[in-house]
Amino acid sequence: MKDEEQLETQEVENGVHNFSSEEDWVRPDDPVLQERLEWFKDQKLGFMMHWGPYSQLGLVESWALSDEDGVWSRDDINWTDDMEEFKRQYFGLNKTFNPVRFQPELWAELAAEGGFKYLIFTTKHHDGFCMWDTHTTDYRITGPDTPFHAHPRADICKNLFDAFRDKGLAIAAYFSKADWHTPYYWAPGMARGRHMWRGPSYDPKEFPWLWEKFVQFTHEQIMELMTKYGRIDVLWLDAGWVRDGGKVPQDIRLGEVVERARERQPWLLSADRTVGGPYENYVTPEQSIPDRPLSVPWESCITMGTSFSFRYEDRYKPTRQLVHILLEVVAKGGNLALNVGPQPDGRLPEGAVKRMKELGAWMKTYGEAVYGTRICAPYFTGSWAFARKGDTVYGSYLYESEDAPVTEHVHIPYREQAANVELVGFEGKLDHSRTDNGISVRLPESERSGKAPIAHVFRILTK
Repeated sequence: MKDEEQLETQEVENGVHNFSSEEDWVRPDDPVLQERLEWFKDQKLGFMMHWGPYSQLGLVESWALSDEDGVWSRDDINWTDDMEEFKRQYFGLNKTFNPVRFQPELWAELAAEGGFKYLIFTTKHHDGFCMWDTHTTDYRITGPDTPFHAHPRADICKNLFDAFRDKGLAIAAYFSKADWHTPYYWAPGMARGRHMWRGPSYDPKEFPWLWEKFVQFTHEQIMELMTKYGRIDVLWLDAGWVRDGGKVPQDIRLGEVVERARERQPWLLSADRTVGGPYENYVTPEQSIPDRPLSVPWESCITMGTSFSFRYEDRYKPTRQLVHILLEVVAKGGNLALNVGPQPDGRLPEGAVKRMKELGAWMKTYGEAVYGTRICAPYFTGSWAFARKGDTVYGSYLYESEDAPVTEHVHIPYREQAANVELVGFEGKLDHSRTDNGISVRLPESERSGKAPIAHVFRILTK
């Protein structure tokens, strides 16, 4: 058994979170939550957004504030060697954050067009800046020091959640349990001095009264989001080191506040990432896909570009790669949370918009092989991705590039009974025959000419 400090070190490495094991997952007793987990597994594609004042610098969100994480998080800080000055600059970014080109309805329309089914939005990252009209701190989007506070859409979360709900998308509220701005967590004058790490600057057991202030502060913020911002489908909790146990025990009595929230919103799922137990209703790999199917609900959060937060002149993954990622995730039983970092002026980057539209065009034709499916052997083989919906199995053959060869006969490595085989997007049944280890299918001539598609998706009717 690894000690707690080792586990905590591995939990977040270079800003990328590990994910809980299947053994740590606890099935909810509540039938409402069981039903909601089945709903969650139907959705498949979520739209994740990291946005805050840090977008102005084009840096990684929050992490450069933590001295112990500076080795990897401060690579882009080349204008000063004074990290205390940098922290002052970072925390002062609220004074210049003025996203006047924010159009929540346009974001929602693009997400719906892109085939996304739910939104995961950073209401607060580790830096403590609140993107809603909280009454717990002035360090917020509606605070008097933030120029956007006078804008009619200043309450970012309210306007965003309303716009996405109007387009039929569900809402997951990302909330960091750590808060590096409040003096209840990074308290000045403690033994740690100015050298900060991702946890509190003091030992909660030595200062229980101060820790209790932080617990109440956190509960109040969560309950604001859960009671004043309409229907919330998922409370998506980051900062897994804030837990009872670990390098420094940090019990925020999470169960207490989640159960309070469920009195108002009984359908609420909780994703207390990397912690395990009853409040991590699904697990969340980051920038990675498990090497095999998982038997528990899960969601992989992966960036469309190279960064979760906005990065100037970022490079976005080709649509072919995004679709292949999605099909692999689905074949292994998960959801894909595809992340885009909005610009500081309130727009989505043009490169991201282009990818969203291309992804949506593909999903419009082939979405039946994605939404509402469940795992099905042989799952994912590298070039094939399988999923099942009722009596229909979908086998997707992934072409590496547009120059990949498209052959007349395709071998589908599906060994169970098949009554008929069809090609999604093509009218009519295909000539097919059983082989010792699958099904041989003849592609129509119209499908063999020109460049290779992103994938050929076969509909295998088992009855």
